[in-house]
Amino acid sequence: MKQFKILCISFLLITAVSCKTDKETSYKVTSQNDSNGLTFETVENDPTGLRLYTLDNGLKVYLSQNSDEPKIQTYIAVRAGSNYDPKESTGLAHYLEHMVFKGTHKVGTANWEKEKTYLDKISSLYEQHRAEKDADKKLALYKEIDKVSLEASNYSIANEYDKMTASLGATGTNAYTWFEQTVYTNKIPANEFEKWVDLEAERFSTLVLRLFHTELEAVFEEFNRGQDNDFRKRYAAMLDGLFPKHPYGQQTTIGTGEHLKNPSMVDIHNYFNKYYVPNNMAVILVGDFEFEPTIKKVNDTFGKFKRKDLTHPTLPKEDKITAPVKNEVFGPTSESVSIAFRSAGVNTEEEKFVTLCDMIMANGNAGIIDLNLNQKQLVQRASCSPTFLNDYGYHSFTGSPKSGQTLDEVKELLLAQIEKLKNGEFEDWMITAVVNDLKLSQTRQYENNSALADTYVNAFIYQQNWVDRVTFLDDLKKISKEQLVKFANDFYQNNYVITYKRKGVDKNIVKVANPGITPVNLNRDKSSDYINEFNKKQSKSLQPKFVDYKTAIKETTTENGIKVSYVLNEKNDLFDMNIIFDMGSDNDKKLSLAAGYLEYVGTDKYTNEALKKEFYKLGISYYVSTAKDKTYVGLNGLKENLPKGLELLEHLWDNAKADKEAYAKYVDKIYKGRQDGKTQKGNILWNGLMNYGKYGENSPLRDIMQIDELKAINPEDLVALVKDMKNYKQRVFYYGKDVSTAVSSLNTHHKIFGELKEYPVAKEYKETETGGNVFFTNYDMVQTELMFLAKGAPFKPENMAASTLFNTYFGSGLSSIVFQEIRESKSLAYSAFASYQGASKKDSPNYVMAYVGTQANKLEQAVDAMMELMNNMPEAEKQFNAAKEATLKKLAAQRITKSNIFWSYERLQKLGIDNDNRELMYNTIKGMTMKDLKEFFNKNIKGESYNVMVIGNKKDLDVKSLQKLGKIKELDIDYLFNYVDKKEVKL
Repeated sequence: MKQFKILCISFLLITAVSCKTDKETSYKVTSQNDSNGLTFETVENDPTGLRLYTLDNGLKVYLSQNSDEPKIQTYIAVRAGSNYDPKESTGLAHYLEHMVFKGTHKVGTANWEKEKTYLDKISSLYEQHRAEKDADKKLALYKEIDKVSLEASNYSIANEYDKMTASLGATGTNAYTWFEQTVYTNKIPANEFEKWVDLEAERFSTLVLRLFHTELEAVFEEFNRGQDNDFRKRYAAMLDGLFPKHPYGQQTTIGTGEHLKNPSMVDIHNYFNKYYVPNNMAVILVGDFEFEPTIKKVNDTFGKFKRKDLTHPTLPKEDKITAPVKNEVFGPTSESVSIAFRSAGVNTEEEKFVTLCDMIMANGNAGIIDLNLNQKQLVQRASCSPTFLNDYGYHSFTGSPKSGQTLDEVKELLLAQIEKLKNGEFEDWMITAVVNDLKLSQTRQYENNSALADTYVNAFIYQQNWVDRVTFLDDLKKISKEQLVKFANDFYQNNYVITYKRKGVDKNIVKVANPGITPVNLNRDKSSDYINEFNKKQSKSLQPKFVDYKTAIKETTTENGIKVSYVLNEKNDLFDMNIIFDMGSDNDKKLSLAAGYLEYVGTDKYTNEALKKEFYKLGISYYVSTAKDKTYVGLNGLKENLPKGLELLEHLWDNAKADKEAYAKYVDKIYKGRQDGKTQKGNILWNGLMNYGKYGENSPLRDIMQIDELKAINPEDLVALVKDMKNYKQRVFYYGKDVSTAVSSLNTHHKIFGELKEYPVAKEYKETETGGNVFFTNYDMVQTELMFLAKGAPFKPENMAASTLFNTYFGSGLSSIVFQEIRESKSLAYSAFASYQGASKKDSPNYVMAYVGTQANKLEQAVDAMMELMNNMPEAEKQFNAAKEATLKKLAAQRITKSNIFWSYERLQKLGIDNDNRELMYNTIKGMTMKDLKEFFNKNIKGESYNVMVIGNKKDLDVKSLQKLGKIKELDIDYLFNYVDKKEVKL
């Protein structure tokens, strides 16, 4: 887009681009000067209200206001990722991302001049280490690096950047790297903006590679997590097939094991100096601020960075794919197949056509794949999604087989659906409905500061003119069915990459040796001059705001006496209505089964597929979901179509017809879902082992209906159960505008007759006492993951303040004690945390929980380190004060708004709390001392007796280290979930 610089007249408007998508809407791009003399662009009728600045040094600044809460979502984006890693240093951009958290020559150092001497020596040693071919000499060099690193750590101060962001009350402090971007994230209280921008400007001014070899081990643990992720392996194989020349397929973001073992600090500095320059960066801010003071502060800090000439590398062009390319990967998880077609990248006409094709194929409701494969249950599951990058994009289709189905059969079914698209086998109204669906999703996205900021990140990274993003959906609406079908026939040919994910042993696993790192010094008692001055700066006070639930949640009733609680939607014309039954699967195990079955039935008037289409035409979604103690019948979408949507939902509710064939397929789907779930290590640990650790044999997870029992059920009974729900006590929550219309619609369509029934008595599951047990499940994986669980005292509201502060100080976050000790000092894990978890229901027990995922050959060290912390909490007064300040600021900036007002009150009432307890928490934390926290630790955490849940590869397991924790009991996965082949059916 042509840029205009205006020197003399403030607020002078200049038309840069003018385009109209229809007679009513104009999207005019104007360039304007603010009171600072800085130029920005806006787009007329832009629903996000973006101001886009370009500073003199080339830095892009995206600003958008949202005052729903006194917070600002901040992103700092760099147009550089793994695509630009040197071929001999893959993984460099990602590792650099980690190191940008380590500080500068001012941040994170107690004596920069002395520390720099050691860091220079470490850099030189790494260059020698990289060049050395002799294994013994290489090992000797690493030992020297470890020795010098320990000496250097006498002058480093770990996590100072994290301590400062935490002291602001920031949340979501993190970063990510991908092909073409590295992005740094924080969500900050609005009153802390000036301190944040000063800190970030310092952070990106200088790169210091301190605590380098310990962080490298953390990256290795992340590498191991990737080796344990079959989805990532399938994805990488797909990219390799699509891009045999381009870095998209030839350089993974994490890098190769060999390159990670042989890093170059020189290469990392060169990369930072080349790409981390203002004309290749953007600052993105979405939230509660005033435009002109904000941009002035950004210009006063980041505006001082020096522009540098920069040319991104020219990357290889790909040849056309003229025949199917086949790949396969192996691993322990369930089988699946993907089919991917390479496309042009962002800012192309192909992006528009592929986006539209994707939604016609699968939109979660009425797409070709949705109706023909998922609704008819011809596969276990199927979907598709597009991805668009700078140079290329791709459209991928994925499918998982039913029981007894082959991957090739799934492939043929997916290809057959693409043929339906090419044959134009979809209704003429679908394009309009799809665009409206996308607009509805966009409306929801733009309500969320983080989601909107993500959209701006993409606009910057992919060099998109914002006006083109604003008009994108209007452009889709211009595409005719005839044009789309022609495109599909040209685009979807035998030019795809098919990737089979098969069950089996992965022979490409890289075993990583434990290098035996000497723990580095954390120096919690030391502070840099920078943080001392930073902490002296005072921000404007931000006062917390608490909710008076009695006035915030309004109430009315329907003509038949049903209570309707409501909160007005003051933002847009979307609504969300829930009919709530305070009974769930604990009251009747068949409820969740019936709710799921309703997805596959029709009525006397509509087939199941026809119902899905009718809802989609209205821009309305419905759902029936069951939790342990609740069942929800929900409806959401466009307010104007609520009456028709509710009428259609009630028609389904009253007139659902059982379909025996659909039910048989549904039971098969449940069976295959259970088999697939057994292959997912996350499901095994967090559901299977966790439930067993809490309840033992008599867990709600194990209390299931066996497949033979499910087969014996008459589907007519399930339909009757759903219909009978209307006869039970119920209440309604409505979030939206025009409450009178919502209540009128309920009066008209939600007919209730007679006195409503009480709920069936819920089954109770008793939580067992913990301690002295190690529950182990064997799984083919590189890492070993451990969960420590101790049953605590029954829930008490007065403990919520102390537990919240404890979690901040001790167990969660980048500056917590556990993270520092396990990862920063000892390099034993990529992820480690501990927490005191409050119960979700009154009189239920709290739990102490800790987690660590580590290489099997580090298991003993990791166990010892975690148990030492759980019994002896380090006392660091400065860190405590920072954690206290951070917790108070988070509470002060927190706002409970919109529908969350109702749902947060629901959670509190389950705990026996009838008011906004955050006020008591805030005032209690203000008066807490380190002595109080220590007392809480000694009473609730120290000396607790743990059940330890472990998942890992049995042949690599260090049994002795686990025996110290208790008696080891190996649990078969089928036993863990109580899956059996046969069970006598009692009719």
